[in-house]
Amino acid sequence: MKLDTRPIGVFDSGIGGLTVVKEIMDTLPNENIVYFGDTARVPYGSKSAETVTRFAKQNTRFLLTKNVKAIVVACNTASAFSLDELQNAFEIPVIGVIKPGANAAAKASKNKRIGIIGTEGTVNSRAYEKAIIKLLPDAKIYAYPCPLFVPIVEEGWANTKVSYMVAEEYLSQLKEKQIDALVMGCTHYPLLTKVVDDVLEHKVKLINPARETALELKRILNENCIENTIDNSAEYEYYVSDNPDKFKRVGGNFLEHDIINIRKIDIEKF
Repeated sequence: MKLDTRPIGVFDSGIGGLTVVKEIMDTLPNENIVYFGDTARVPYGSKSAETVTRFAKQNTRFLLTKNVKAIVVACNTASAFSLDELQNAFEIPVIGVIKPGANAAAKASKNKRIGIIGTEGTVNSRAYEKAIIKLLPDAKIYAYPCPLFVPIVEEGWANTKVSYMVAEEYLSQLKEKQIDALVMGCTHYPLLTKVVDDVLEHKVKLINPARETALELKRILNENCIENTIDNSAEYEYYVSDNPDKFKRVGGNFLEHDIINIRKIDIEKF
């Protein structure tokens, strides 16, 4: 039995990374978690790689003040643009969402025709595509940005006529490609799983990188002998750079329980 009560640090451009937090809570129920959502500077998906990397380093430096033992970059765009730099710059384990999602997609696909949906930044980075091609060199990859999915989720419209209409429009091209696996390449998208599954007529394996990332985190904690395997009443802290009230209101839908311990910070100090 191991007891390392230092928390896991998780950051995202805003609220969406809570889908990753939820999977970590389910997979590693004894682990304390400190979450930072950069709500003042969201979205990251339309920003340059240089800007996103600067933000990611600030976010990481803040989490390090909380004595975290590992950091999860829950943002797909930050994972695509910044992960290598973060891993080189900081000594503790830093985990992104791209590689775990790509690995799961490569394993799930039988016909090697794989779709990817995400923000403009994630899709244009081709990070998922490159990671999948390393595993399946002859795979056919079809990637499309779905920018309206994020505001739809944050408005609480995940299972409404609006979400179905938008999904039909976005996914019509993918339906023609005969894909058998689809990477949900944005942390907001798992809340649209039913909609996407319905629109794709239940013919495609949907890959949730959040779940795969939590499993990868568990493996890395165990490998580094820093997993807390002793039954523990886990504590969760939440920090944002703006609008904590909205974060509490919308974030509760992501976690499926109320957010209590939340504070606003000035991330530019880091």
